[in-house]
Amino acid sequence: MAKKKMTPSQKRQAIWGWAFILPTMLGLIVLNYYPAINTVYQSLCKTGDFGKGNIFVGLNNYKAVLGSAEVWQSLWNTVKYAIVEVPLGIVIALILAVLMQKKLAGKTLFRTLFFLPMVCAPAAVAMVWKWLYNQQFGLLNNVLHTNVAWISDPKIAWISVGIIGVWSIIGYNMVLFIGGLQEIPKDYYEAAQIDGASAVRQFFSITVPLLSPTTFFIVQTRIIGALTVFDLMFMVMDKTNLALNKTQSIVYLFYTYAFTNGNRGYGAAIVMVLVVFIMIVTFFLQKLEKKIVYYN
Repeated sequence: MAKKKMTPSQKRQAIWGWAFILPTMLGLIVLNYYPAINTVYQSLCKTGDFGKGNIFVGLNNYKAVLGSAEVWQSLWNTVKYAIVEVPLGIVIALILAVLMQKKLAGKTLFRTLFFLPMVCAPAAVAMVWKWLYNQQFGLLNNVLHTNVAWISDPKIAWISVGIIGVWSIIGYNMVLFIGGLQEIPKDYYEAAQIDGASAVRQFFSITVPLLSPTTFFIVQTRIIGALTVFDLMFMVMDKTNLALNKTQSIVYLFYTYAFTNGNRGYGAAIVMVLVVFIMIVTFFLQKLEKKIVYYN
């Protein structure tokens, strides 16, 4: 069957359509696709000496990465950070979102204050929290009358950094939860009140199930965000910090090898290992979605 020729009007529409999407396509190619492909290539190469180019070494970088105790320690550090940041950030944000739905004086001000950490510069956040955690002059030790090395003790430094992550993300999670709560029909709560259900019963029987799509979205995105954390680690943990080895994330380790040590091939292999790990986690989360998410 012969194709129909486009009319002049259809041609103009097609040209304008391509003109509108072309900048986005170029942005994706330049900023996303090319760097991704180049990272895969770099992971198969040894960084060239004196800028003379790379030498293809196959899977040697991957063998070195998978056999490195430092890489596995950094991956475990990242998982520990996610264990602290994701659950606490979600639970606290959900409670705050529910409270923000009630009639409270100054509710708009509270929403702004809770969301404020999201718009603060990472450098400013790190500076404030490093002062709070300072062993000698920090506010926490002075208020609690203790002498705890919050970010220098390898046993607790990862928890301290995780708390900063929780504080930073609560506002973002809260806004998403508020959006999800506003989509729940009020009829369910009115019927539950008529039946004599308490506020706690309504929360667990109505709010939690009907909010599960929003909760799952936040869980999935925050796990990926926590596994790729870098700026917080880079700003808070100095290179001379005794707890750095037990705290640095795997992206921090990638930065160290790729940009500080100049070993881009090894650094790219670290990133590819992280990508595979995130894909595996995402795969299991997608399988879990069918069992725990309720779409009304």
